[in-house]
Amino acid sequence: MSITGRRVSLRPISLDDCTDRYVQWLRDPEVNQYLETRWVEQTLETVREFVLAVEMDPSSHLMAITDAGTGRHIGNIKLGPVRRHHNYADLSYFIGDRHFWGRGYATEAIQLATRLGFERLGLHRLQAGIYATNIGGARALEKAGFIRDAVLHQQLLGPSGWDDHVWYRLLVEEWQGG
Repeated sequence: MSITGRRVSLRPISLDDCTDRYVQWLRDPEVNQYLETRWVEQTLETVREFVLAVEMDPSSHLMAITDAGTGRHIGNIKLGPVRRHHNYADLSYFIGDRHFWGRGYATEAIQLATRLGFERLGLHRLQAGIYATNIGGARALEKAGFIRDAVLHQQLLGPSGWDDHVWYRLLVEEWQGG
């Protein structure tokens, strides 16, 4: 399941993507400040185990975010788990290569993953939960058309203490690409 946009391509992640560079992203305090992976030491082995586990899970789709021009792996985006009975999936993402921050790459990756979720997986709803202090993540979701749906107060332990968990949604009928 691959898709290419103007500047971003999404393709299934592979063990070839599990590099020291990827591990360094997950160890970088600026990159990982809103990632749940920061609670466990990340190594090449843990990254490979994660990629293999997701590959074995038919309800999850983990994709490498790549620069469309160069093919360079710059981050990841995941749809899943897909909950078929209710026909929705969680969306999570990160741009690990800081050179690509603040330039719209996350927004385009979210838009492409949304297209995959609605057109190829036939989902009714996508949702993404973020830390309230993750301003860049919120901006990317909102620019991609997601709507703030719920706030779970002080549910997450964030970089500066307890943080609200903000949930965004996009229903297929709210989606502008359909």
